[in-house]
Amino acid sequence: MAIEGALQDVSLADICQLLAMGGKTGCLSITDRSNFGYIYFEKGRVIYASVLNRRDRLGELLVRNHIVTRKDLSRAVEIQAEARGRRLGQILVDIEALSEEELHQYVQMQIEEAVYHLFAWNQGSFHFDTDQMPDEDGIFLVSIPPEALLMEGARRVDEWSQVEKKIPSFDIVFQLDKHPDEADDDVELTKDQKKVVPFIDGVRTVGEIMDEAGLVEFDTGKALYGLIQAGFVSRSGERTTSEETGGDEALQQHLNVGVAFYRSGMMEDAAREFEQALQIEPTQARANFMMGLIAFRLGRLEEALNHFGSMPPGAGNNYSVYRNTALTLELLGRYEDALGALDAALVTRPTDPAVHLARAVIHIKRGDIPKALDALRIYRTSSDVKKPSPQYYAYTVLASAVGGDLDYAVAVGREGLGHYPDSGPILVNTGQVLERRGEVEAASALYKRATQTNPPLPQAHKNLGDHAYAHGDQEGARAQYEKAVKLAPRLGDDVYLRLGTLAYQGNDRDVALLLWRRALDLNPNNEAVQANLELLQGD
Repeated sequence: MAIEGALQDVSLADICQLLAMGGKTGCLSITDRSNFGYIYFEKGRVIYASVLNRRDRLGELLVRNHIVTRKDLSRAVEIQAEARGRRLGQILVDIEALSEEELHQYVQMQIEEAVYHLFAWNQGSFHFDTDQMPDEDGIFLVSIPPEALLMEGARRVDEWSQVEKKIPSFDIVFQLDKHPDEADDDVELTKDQKKVVPFIDGVRTVGEIMDEAGLVEFDTGKALYGLIQAGFVSRSGERTTSEETGGDEALQQHLNVGVAFYRSGMMEDAAREFEQALQIEPTQARANFMMGLIAFRLGRLEEALNHFGSMPPGAGNNYSVYRNTALTLELLGRYEDALGALDAALVTRPTDPAVHLARAVIHIKRGDIPKALDALRIYRTSSDVKKPSPQYYAYTVLASAVGGDLDYAVAVGREGLGHYPDSGPILVNTGQVLERRGEVEAASALYKRATQTNPPLPQAHKNLGDHAYAHGDQEGARAQYEKAVKLAPRLGDDVYLRLGTLAYQGNDRDVALLLWRRALDLNPNNEAVQANLELLQGD
């Protein structure tokens, strides 16, 4: 006999408890307006659950949690496209990308999350059909005692009632007002908060942050809620499908698929989708922004700039667009234009200290040290900065040293290392200042620490190589220089000049020729390299 009723009269948790106690087998269907979900029971235990139109994120969860590689996921998706009806998880097992145990763990997580999601529904209707079982081939079934789900579900429903006051929709966009690293006291973030912080950028929605961080809905919302309550994060807007595409389903489809490819690291496929979106609407904001990011990642800076500039005025009045535009202009050497883009970013966020830090970096690159130091001072004295960032310390050491105040540079470097003892840039920059003061051993100690950071700094290996070279330690110098160029092949022509000299002194003329030509490729005006090549070719 079928069981049915309204969720307003009886909670879903009570229904599940009743079915569990009765050892029922069948399908519980739940409908809330246009939403539909179902939970399958076998002898009172939950064996499967799903919510219609709720994306299957198994692949992304596996990648983001480092269970499978992006390459294996792409391969599995291709196989799935050719063999319709096969489940992605089983394909990943078949190609030995993960084990049956790992698949079971994450499928169970998906099923549990579907049940918890349904527990939050408090209106609509339910209907239980006895003895009905899943009829889809390849479904991975589990066996979960409902008692555990009911207890966890009740806890989540209670917590979510607070979370949804701050996060009523996963279409909301949040911005990072203050990084937790800059707090007065050391803030101990949860594991999930550490995952979401890098993706809070004033552009991504909560749903996109969830995807990037590899979390589920509840954990994402709870992590963001804690950051909001602590004053690190605030709401900056909301993005809906209708606002983004004007209701054009084809356009929205290209955007959705393009974003999925972009997150999967499949840049060519992502670009193809965004290009098709731009054929429908040439000024579509998100498509242009994403195409700009793709071009930037591929080193096509002028193309990135064109896409950022093709966004309509309303959409272009966006902090992240201005910051990315400024960074692109900076890398192109167009420093004045980059400063103009940062001025525009300040209009959208007048009190944002990060913009002043970005201005300081540009002033250093253009050789205006007084303005760089002034921008660094504004950043440091901002009421929003409790603990300056590692970048602040690294660039303040550099600017102060170039400005001639070596003592202050060392003092700032040591303060920075007190906060960030494993920061490679602070270690190297402070070491270079110590070296200029004649404290060679202290400098070498900092360089060695910098080579052990993650990732190791190539400049640290180069500096150690210079020390060994100056003291006649040819093997030591060669080893450090080779490590440096392995990490950064375009580190500098002077590294290849000395490597070539070491090869020549070791009677390896062919290698010397190759290395000196590499140096000349990096700097055609290097007179020392030109003289060495002429000498070598004249022998």
